[in-house]
Order: sequence, then C-alpha cells, then structure tokens
Amino acid sequence: MASFEYIITEPMGLHARPAGLLVKQLKNYISSVEISCGERKADAKKLFALMNLGIKCGDRVTVTVSGEDEHKAVQEIQNFFTQNI
Repeated sequence: MASFEYIITEPMGLHARPAGLLVKQLKNYISSVEISCGERKADAKKLFALMNLGIKCGDRVTVTVSGEDEHKAVQEIQNFFTQNI
C-alpha cells in the first residue's frame, strides 16, 4: 500500500471536470484507489462517490493506492493532482 496527502489548490475544489479526468486516468490501473477527506472515504474510480465527498479548496485529502501497480500509480496520480487540482 502506498499513499500521499495533498491540499486542494483548485479554487472550485474537486468539481466535475477534474474528477471526471481523474476517474478516467484511474481506469488504467489495476490497483484500487481510495480518497479520504476527514472522516469521509470514497472509491476514486467512481465519479459519483468522488463528487459525494464535497472536496473544497484548502481541504487536505489522502490518496491510498494498493495493488500490483501501486508505486507507478501513486507517482502518476500525484502528478495529476499537482497539474489539475
């Protein structure tokens, strides 16, 4: 299992466009990906689950990846967050 924390810098938070792009990218990985924000958790490969988290600008999220390709996935997901969220 690999994980990282990230503080959301996108002024609109994790809204539909970046969430959709994230879900699309995550479909390329065998590993499971979970995003948690406070006490709430969601399967990051499911758009509605992500949107239900209501992640806003300034929120700290934890991304946890577990599976065969977790190390590759965690690096690429970190890059995605830095560039898009």
